[in-house]
Amino acid sequence: MKSQDIAIVGILLAIGAIVRYLSLVIPGPIVSNLVIAFYCLAIILVIPTFTEVIGIGIVAGIVCALLSHSIFPPSNLISEPIGAIVALIIYKTLMGRLSISPAISTLLGTLASGTTFVVVAMLLVAPTIVSKFETMGAFAGAVIPIVVLTAIANAVIVQILYVPASKVLARGKA
Repeated sequence: MKSQDIAIVGILLAIGAIVRYLSLVIPGPIVSNLVIAFYCLAIILVIPTFTEVIGIGIVAGIVCALLSHSIFPPSNLISEPIGAIVALIIYKTLMGRLSISPAISTLLGTLASGTTFVVVAMLLVAPTIVSKFETMGAFAGAVIPIVVLTAIANAVIVQILYVPASKVLARGKA
Protein backbone atom coordinates (compact mmCIF):
# COMPACT_ATOMS: atom_id res chain seq x y z
CA MET A 1 0.00 0.00 0.00
CA LYS A 2 1.35 3.43 -0.94
CA SER A 3 2.04 5.97 1.80
CA GLN A 4 -0.81 8.18 0.50
CA ASP A 5 -3.20 5.24 0.86
CA ILE A 6 -1.95 4.51 4.38
CA ALA A 7 -2.55 8.17 5.27
CA ILE A 8 -6.09 8.04 3.84
CA VAL A 9 -6.92 4.89 5.79
CA GLY A 10 -5.37 6.31 8.96
CA ILE A 11 -7.25 9.61 8.73
CA LEU A 12 -10.57 7.90 8.05
CA LEU A 13 -10.05 5.43 10.93
CA ALA A 14 -9.15 8.35 13.20
CA ILE A 15 -12.35 10.16 12.23
CA GLY A 16 -14.27 6.96 12.92
CA ALA A 17 -12.57 6.63 16.32
CA ILE A 18 -13.52 10.19 17.26
CA VAL A 19 -17.13 9.63 16.25
CA ARG A 20 -17.11 6.28 18.12
CA TYR A 21 -15.76 7.98 21.23
CA LEU A 22 -18.48 10.62 21.07
CA SER A 23 -21.13 7.92 20.66
CA LEU A 24 -20.22 6.38 24.02
CA VAL A 25 -22.77 8.70 25.65
CA ILE A 26 -25.51 6.54 24.10
CA PRO A 27 -26.32 3.67 26.48
CA GLY A 28 -27.02 0.15 25.30
CA PRO A 29 -25.57 -3.28 24.63
CA ILE A 30 -24.80 -2.36 21.03
CA VAL A 31 -24.70 1.10 19.47
CA SER A 32 -24.38 2.51 16.00
CA ASN A 33 -20.84 2.08 14.71
CA LEU A 34 -19.63 4.74 12.32
CA VAL A 35 -16.10 3.32 12.41
CA ILE A 36 -17.49 0.80 9.92
CA ALA A 37 -18.62 3.59 7.61
CA PHE A 38 -15.17 5.15 7.64
CA TYR A 39 -13.25 1.93 7.09
CA CYS A 40 -15.62 1.03 4.27
CA LEU A 41 -15.00 4.45 2.71
CA ALA A 42 -11.25 3.90 3.09
CA ILE A 43 -11.51 0.48 1.44
CA ILE A 44 -13.56 1.89 -1.43
CA LEU A 45 -11.15 4.77 -1.99
CA VAL A 46 -7.86 2.84 -1.90
CA ILE A 47 -9.02 -0.69 -2.88
CA PRO A 48 -6.45 -2.51 -0.74
CA THR A 49 -5.28 -6.08 -1.19
CA PHE A 50 -6.99 -8.88 0.73
CA THR A 51 -4.17 -8.94 3.30
CA GLU A 52 -4.26 -5.15 3.69
CA VAL A 53 -8.03 -5.18 4.19
CA ILE A 54 -7.62 -7.70 7.01
CA GLY A 55 -5.13 -5.28 8.60
CA ILE A 56 -7.62 -2.42 8.24
CA GLY A 57 -10.28 -4.61 9.85
CA ILE A 58 -8.01 -5.55 12.75
CA VAL A 59 -7.11 -1.91 13.44
CA ALA A 60 -10.79 -0.97 13.26
CA GLY A 61 -11.60 -3.87 15.60
CA ILE A 62 -9.05 -2.65 18.13
CA VAL A 63 -10.46 0.88 17.95
CA CYS A 64 -14.00 -0.42 18.42
CA ALA A 65 -13.01 -2.76 21.27
CA LEU A 66 -11.17 0.00 23.12
CA LEU A 67 -13.93 2.56 22.63
CA SER A 68 -16.91 0.46 23.59
CA HIS A 69 -19.49 -0.17 26.23
CA SER A 70 -21.01 -3.09 24.36
CA ILE A 71 -21.81 -6.42 25.96
CA PHE A 72 -18.56 -8.01 24.69
CA PRO A 73 -16.03 -5.56 23.17
CA PRO A 74 -13.50 -8.25 22.07
CA SER A 75 -16.12 -9.43 19.56
CA ASN A 76 -15.07 -6.44 17.46
CA LEU A 77 -11.72 -8.12 16.84
CA ILE A 78 -13.57 -10.73 14.79
CA SER A 79 -16.49 -8.72 13.41
CA GLU A 80 -14.57 -5.79 11.94
CA PRO A 81 -12.14 -7.82 9.80
CA ILE A 82 -15.12 -9.79 8.47
CA GLY A 83 -17.01 -6.57 7.70
CA ALA A 84 -13.95 -5.15 5.94
CA ILE A 85 -13.48 -8.29 3.84
CA VAL A 86 -17.14 -8.30 2.80
CA ALA A 87 -16.98 -4.59 1.89
CA LEU A 88 -13.90 -5.18 -0.30
CA ILE A 89 -15.34 -8.22 -2.06
CA ILE A 90 -18.69 -6.56 -2.76
CA TYR A 91 -17.09 -3.30 -3.92
CA LYS A 92 -14.64 -5.06 -6.24
CA THR A 93 -17.55 -7.05 -7.67
CA LEU A 94 -19.75 -3.99 -8.27
CA MET A 95 -17.31 -1.15 -8.98
CA GLY A 96 -17.85 0.40 -12.36
CA ARG A 97 -21.18 -1.38 -12.74
CA LEU A 98 -23.40 0.54 -10.34
CA SER A 99 -23.18 4.13 -9.19
CA ILE A 100 -24.36 3.04 -5.75
CA SER A 101 -21.69 0.37 -5.31
CA PRO A 102 -20.19 2.30 -2.35
CA ALA A 103 -23.56 2.20 -0.57
CA ILE A 104 -24.19 -1.47 -1.32
CA SER A 105 -20.73 -2.59 -0.23
CA THR A 106 -21.00 -0.55 2.97
CA LEU A 107 -24.50 -1.84 3.69
CA LEU A 108 -23.40 -5.46 3.30
CA GLY A 109 -20.09 -4.90 5.12
CA THR A 110 -21.93 -3.36 8.06
CA LEU A 111 -24.51 -6.16 8.12
CA ALA A 112 -21.70 -8.74 8.06
CA SER A 113 -19.86 -6.98 10.86
CA GLY A 114 -22.95 -6.48 13.01
CA THR A 115 -24.23 -10.03 12.50
CA THR A 116 -20.80 -11.46 13.33
CA PHE A 117 -20.60 -9.29 16.44
CA VAL A 118 -24.00 -10.51 17.66
CA VAL A 119 -23.24 -14.19 16.94
CA VAL A 120 -19.83 -14.08 18.62
CA ALA A 121 -21.27 -12.29 21.66
CA MET A 122 -24.12 -14.81 21.89
CA LEU A 123 -21.67 -17.72 21.74
CA LEU A 124 -19.08 -16.36 24.16
CA VAL A 125 -21.06 -14.42 26.76
CA ALA A 126 -24.45 -16.13 26.75
CA PRO A 127 -24.82 -16.07 30.57
CA THR A 128 -24.23 -12.31 30.63
CA ILE A 129 -26.73 -11.78 27.83
CA VAL A 130 -29.38 -13.91 29.53
CA SER A 131 -28.83 -12.07 32.82
CA LYS A 132 -29.58 -8.77 31.10
CA PHE A 133 -32.16 -9.80 28.48
CA GLU A 134 -33.81 -12.94 29.95
CA THR A 135 -33.55 -14.79 26.61
CA MET A 136 -31.26 -14.84 23.61
CA GLY A 137 -34.29 -14.01 21.47
CA ALA A 138 -34.85 -10.84 23.46
CA PHE A 139 -31.21 -9.87 22.93
CA ALA A 140 -31.44 -10.56 19.19
CA GLY A 141 -34.70 -8.63 19.03
CA ALA A 142 -33.03 -5.65 20.69
CA VAL A 143 -29.86 -5.58 18.62
CA ILE A 144 -30.94 -6.65 15.12
CA PRO A 145 -32.84 -3.39 14.48
CA ILE A 146 -29.76 -1.44 15.60
CA VAL A 147 -27.54 -3.42 13.20
CA VAL A 148 -29.94 -2.87 10.29
CA LEU A 149 -30.39 0.85 11.00
CA THR A 150 -26.63 1.28 11.38
CA ALA A 151 -26.09 -0.50 8.05
CA ILE A 152 -28.56 1.82 6.32
CA ALA A 153 -27.06 4.94 7.93
CA ASN A 154 -23.51 3.86 7.08
CA ALA A 155 -24.50 3.14 3.47
CA VAL A 156 -26.03 6.60 3.07
CA ILE A 157 -23.07 8.32 4.73
CA VAL A 158 -20.49 6.53 2.56
CA GLN A 159 -22.42 7.12 -0.65
CA ILE A 160 -22.65 10.84 0.16
CA LEU A 161 -18.97 11.12 1.14
CA TYR A 162 -17.64 8.98 -1.72
CA VAL A 163 -18.12 11.53 -4.51
CA PRO A 164 -16.31 14.48 -2.89
CA ALA A 165 -13.63 12.23 -1.36
CA SER A 166 -12.86 10.56 -4.68
CA LYS A 167 -12.69 13.95 -6.42
CA VAL A 168 -10.24 15.26 -3.84
CA LEU A 169 -8.08 12.17 -4.23
CA ALA A 170 -8.22 12.45 -8.05
CA ARG A 171 -6.92 16.03 -7.80
CA GLY A 172 -4.03 14.87 -5.64
CA LYS A 173 -2.97 12.38 -8.32
CA ALA A 174 -2.90 14.93 -11.14
